[in-house]
Amino acid sequence: MKVKNWRIITAIIFLLLSIIFYFIHYLIFHDAHHIFIYLIGDIAFVFIEVILVTLIIHQLLNQWEKNSHLKKLNMVIEVFFSEFGREFLIHLAKYDNNFKNISKYFDLNTENNTINNILKEVKKYKADLSIDKIDLKKLKKILLDKRFFIMNLLQNPNLLEHEAFTETIMAIFHIAEELKSRNLDKLSKDDISHTKKDIERAYNLLAYQWINYMKYIKENYPYFYLFAVRTNPFNILD
Repeated sequence: MKVKNWRIITAIIFLLLSIIFYFIHYLIFHDAHHIFIYLIGDIAFVFIEVILVTLIIHQLLNQWEKNSHLKKLNMVIEVFFSEFGREFLIHLAKYDNNFKNISKYFDLNTENNTINNILKEVKKYKADLSIDKIDLKKLKKILLDKRFFIMNLLQNPNLLEHEAFTETIMAIFHIAEELKSRNLDKLSKDDISHTKKDIERAYNLLAYQWINYMKYIKENYPYFYLFAVRTNPFNILD
């Protein structure tokens, strides 16, 4: 309420100052005709100024800022997949019992598959991991070795606005905390079931984020895309 009052008072003060100076101008030159010519002209230009500043310049600046932010964001995502993401996907994909049903969508060399179609299929995909075949101790070591790397990612301001990717990082970090707090040699059935769901959730989210990242670099950095295709973490059936 105080902010609104401050703005109203400021507006009234500037309006009064404007009237005073117009009045001083009239007292000196006694030319109301001249005053109204420039007053109406200035008012008319306000609308053009709004178009130039708000609709054109502001829009261009917003677009430039958005592109700059997107570039920084995807640089962080590239580092994530290089340092950890690919290794995590490779470690789990071979234990996915449902992978054969969707493997064609991860073959980015297939010309019939557009990235948008792949994203739609992967988004609704539900993995079924053979938790008994996954080396949880090895997975724990992988996660704990990268624990501080993941924590630093969560503190990166460029990721805060990317809710979906942040959710993915949080899901992975949750697995690390779960495995760290459990005795992996004495897991109950409930513990195993809970761990399986946690890992599948993170795996599903990360698979989608990887395809989403592939879409970005295909559109913006085709030379990176060719390398990413060659190092596809889902080429596990070759």
